[in-house]
Amino acid sequence: MADMPTDFWAGWIMVLTIVSLMGFVWLVYSIYFLANKQKQEESPIWDETLSEDAHPAPMWWFWLTLIALVLTVVYLILYPGLGSFSGTLKWSQHGRLDHSMSHYQKSFSPKRNYVLNRTISELQANHVIMESAQRIFEQNCAACHGVNGKGQASMFPNLKDSDWQWGSSEEAIWQSIKHGRRAIMVGWKDAIGDEGVSEVINYVKALSSNDHTNDQGKEIFQQNCAACHGLQGEGNPVLGAPNLTDDIWLYGDSDDALIQTIAYGREGVMPSFDKRLDEIQIRMLTALLMPVVEQ
Repeated sequence: MADMPTDFWAGWIMVLTIVSLMGFVWLVYSIYFLANKQKQEESPIWDETLSEDAHPAPMWWFWLTLIALVLTVVYLILYPGLGSFSGTLKWSQHGRLDHSMSHYQKSFSPKRNYVLNRTISELQANHVIMESAQRIFEQNCAACHGVNGKGQASMFPNLKDSDWQWGSSEEAIWQSIKHGRRAIMVGWKDAIGDEGVSEVINYVKALSSNDHTNDQGKEIFQQNCAACHGLQGEGNPVLGAPNLTDDIWLYGDSDDALIQTIAYGREGVMPSFDKRLDEIQIRMLTALLMPVVEQ
């Protein structure tokens, strides 16, 4: 209330507040002390107690109203409420926030510095930090990746296996969480036709099963797919191109799933969390998701 845009509005609010209080005081006083008792006594009475005119509310209402008025005046003296007047206690929301932030920094700075200055393996060995990281994961990541982090709906990757599309290093995982990722697999149906799609599916399945005797579709693969996935299908974390030589499939390994992937393409978006989580939380999540380093 004290931070008003102009003195005009501050003065206008002050006048309205004071006039409203004075009007309320006059209303209460007129009801209890200025009522025409003689007219009330001379009014007709029906059914023994029912009469015209009005009687004031019970006196305890008057005392309750008086106490409320006194507390209102005291409040307006101590705290902001009258335009730009900040109150004798000089209280403000900004001041309260600054005080809370100062208290927070004083209480938690050592713990935050511990998280920033320790290695990932040290953080992984700290059960309290890992429990906190798990709660952060459940609040922010579980909606897509599942509470256990093993992915779901054939749309969101398993974070508990050894397959990392963008790399499993500390920097790569930190980058994924903080800035997000956008993966684009283009559709190849127009370029290679239905027969070419079928041949690439057979070749990719052979790669995943380590069957080096099946070369059907190899030429098409090397001409169109190797630029991202590599000549041997080993993938490229820099481009977010997954490894095709393992048996891990984000969208499934059925013929229908592979036709959709190769013929029509896929798009995957990992949103950035840099505005939702701070550096400490992102580092804790990084430690939670990284493969545990044996001591």
